[in-house]
Amino acid sequence: MKVALELCNFLFTTSCLVLISGLQLHSMPYDHFATPECLKEPRRAQYGGGIIVNPDFDHNTKGWSVYGNGTIKVRTSNDGNNFIVASNRTQSLDSFSQKVQLKKGMMYTVSGWFQLSKGSDIVAAVFKINGSELVRGGYVIANQGCWSFLKGGIVANFSSSAEIFFESDNPTAELWADSVSLKPFTIEQWRSHQDKNIERVRKSKVRFQVTHLNETASEGATVVITQTKPNFPFGCAMNSHILTNIEYQKWFVARFKYTTFTNEMKWYSTEKIQGQENYTIPDAMMKFAKENGICVRGHSIFWDDMKFQPQWVKSLPPNELREAAAKRMNSVVSRYNGQLIAWDVMNENIHYHFYEEKIGVNASAEYYSSAYHLDPKATMFVNEYNTIEYSGETIASPANYIRKLQEIQQFPGTAGMPLAIGLQGHFGRGVPNLAYMRSGLDLLGATGLPIWLTETSVEDQPNQAQYLEDILRESYSHPAVQGIIMFQGPAQAGFVYTLLADANFKNTPSGDVVDKLINEWGTGPKTAIADSRGIVDISLHHGDYDVTVTHPLIQYSKKLKISVRKEFSPDTMHVKMHT
Repeated sequence: MKVALELCNFLFTTSCLVLISGLQLHSMPYDHFATPECLKEPRRAQYGGGIIVNPDFDHNTKGWSVYGNGTIKVRTSNDGNNFIVASNRTQSLDSFSQKVQLKKGMMYTVSGWFQLSKGSDIVAAVFKINGSELVRGGYVIANQGCWSFLKGGIVANFSSSAEIFFESDNPTAELWADSVSLKPFTIEQWRSHQDKNIERVRKSKVRFQVTHLNETASEGATVVITQTKPNFPFGCAMNSHILTNIEYQKWFVARFKYTTFTNEMKWYSTEKIQGQENYTIPDAMMKFAKENGICVRGHSIFWDDMKFQPQWVKSLPPNELREAAAKRMNSVVSRYNGQLIAWDVMNENIHYHFYEEKIGVNASAEYYSSAYHLDPKATMFVNEYNTIEYSGETIASPANYIRKLQEIQQFPGTAGMPLAIGLQGHFGRGVPNLAYMRSGLDLLGATGLPIWLTETSVEDQPNQAQYLEDILRESYSHPAVQGIIMFQGPAQAGFVYTLLADANFKNTPSGDVVDKLINEWGTGPKTAIADSRGIVDISLHHGDYDVTVTHPLIQYSKKLKISVRKEFSPDTMHVKMHT
């Protein structure tokens, strides 16, 4: 697959520049496989089980022990597949276990297939460390009659022995498992996965060939390539300070083309008093964004947490709440119809259920349908926290997130709606669990829906800048992620959680990280010299570019524009330019 561009009449004689682009595949040692489907039979263990002994239970219960109470045994399905069964359970932690050795600094990916003898329940992978500490590393909703895939991970902050086992809050059901894997990776291997993914997913190989009309090479020609627009949305939140602070405006416009307003579009900002709507501030911010070519995500139509309702909304009886919510929906979505790239329709509605409890269990699904019909071109986002940030919480785990997506997709009126996955990405103190983060992205990515990190931030701590870089690289390198918005900014704009610039707009260490990545991911100009064949080979991040080719002797230049994307037309395109 390639594209060619020819630039003719180079210098006083005619010459040509040929641009050839193609997507190059690389073998990957990390397995991104995940599925939300419940299958009749499980697949084989990833990585051959990694450090797990007897992962497919072909050697009875070798390597496995009873954890807690009950019994374990291996059964064989009608198709000849062996799996382990924990029976006679009396509490949630009763299952099967295996002892492993964890090494400091290693990333561990855990996976397996699970089923219950009856009912449906969340199954968790649990690590018992140092004899008492329980660390949960992944979740799946297991069912009766089919196999569900669990995927998760942990980071070892110190070397220690550990015991891996599995948890289900339904002790009356037998717990079945097969194809269990625990695969360790070094930090260097993990970074290698990221780099290879970036080359494979975010970049394309580009060849420039500079020749004269007689097809002789123009050795020494200078090719300068400057990205004018990135293909990958990497942006930052914006607040109302942007309207009055000139330095904030300059700082923002120099870096970002995508944004989300922090609070200004929310209901508690636009209708503080019932019946008195005021869109002055978000209207002005939208005007600023348009004037500077900045794309805006709508945040948010509703927030399902009672704490963040307008004060007058909290006490409304159900019928009045339904009427007020319908008015809000029509007001804000109609006002910005066609102007936004996305809507966070019902913020945090896996954690919270204010509207469901007041109006009915289908409230949020109804609002997704309503928003879609009012603004059909905007992508409708679910937006949640602690889905990839923290492995210790089950509420908005990838498994529960997928269940919420399915509820919305199955609701009447949502057929054809562009739905997407919003992961807030507010990371707390300590080393980010990139293994759990990647596995969560794998699971959510298996839905086929686009994923954005919508509010990325890192709590203030000594290694904040390094952790921010780790998180942003992990996000950018993952094939399912299609955008990143950071909820952070400069001190003069009132940001305190993750500062990118101090009160004098001098970069903080985290700000240095952001600027470095903006440049690394394609914004900074690249210069190359044609070899003896007149060829320049370069790997470019996807985006739009201005290209200037300069003759090596008399400094005569030609300019052209190119677009580098993941996929190109298989036909050769010729562009001729005359002096």
